[in-house]
Amino acid sequence: MVKLNVRDSESIQEAVRRFRKLVERSGIKKEMRRREFYEKPSARDRRTRLRAERRAKRMRMLQGG
Repeated sequence: MVKLNVRDSESIQEAVRRFRKLVERSGIKKEMRRREFYEKPSARDRRTRLRAERRAKRMRMLQGG
């Protein structure tokens, strides 16, 4: 949960800007996007496997060249 205490001399725009940064840093926005649509477990597993394969391929390329 993100909490934001508005300072006495702070404008609403500044408070909203700080709130957006807090939400971005906490990962809430990313989590909301991930949960926006249902993803089948098989699709999720496939996505994570492909990501790992790409990461491994990139590491092999960096080590070999």
